[in-house]
Amino acid sequence: MDITSIQISNIITTPPERFSNPLQEKVYQTLSTLGTAIERVDNSPAASMEDCHAIGSKLKAEVVKNIFLCNRQQTVFYLFITRSDKPFSTKDFGKALQISRVSFAPADKLMEMMGAEHGATSVFCLLMDSEHKVRYIIDKDVLDNLEFIGCPDGTLTSYMKIPTDHLLKIAELSGHSPTIIEV
Repeated sequence: MDITSIQISNIITTPPERFSNPLQEKVYQTLSTLGTAIERVDNSPAASMEDCHAIGSKLKAEVVKNIFLCNRQQTVFYLFITRSDKPFSTKDFGKALQISRVSFAPADKLMEMMGAEHGATSVFCLLMDSEHKVRYIIDKDVLDNLEFIGCPDGTLTSYMKIPTDHLLKIAELSGHSPTIIEV
């Protein structure tokens, strides 16, 4: 059995009383626009996949991996969403998109472009990319096999459960066209 020391609240059905950053505020505005019922938990910062599994168990939704990548020159950026149990390989990702290899983007670029710190990345970060500099990539396995996903709300200390179809709805709201790949 996995042992985790993360503290997780009971399910909360209201937005936070105060927003920690502009991204978190946009998250809850977007949920309101979409008419989505809020199901979230407050937690101590998730430091591992075991912590995310514990959060997902509480939410009854898989907390997906949200990976921010770039090319070597840091001129092309990608937000990739995949299953938590899938190993990630930059080689396989590049092959699926028929592009040169990529690497993890620097934390300062994540904050600058998407308004999130490392560990707080999610589909909602697309709402901060008004210049559409980030390509949005979704693992087909997520869309085909998960009814709900868990993801951060723009902070390290609150995760939420959203319907998987929101991965496409948020893309539309933000003006991003997702590319769906099999890896």
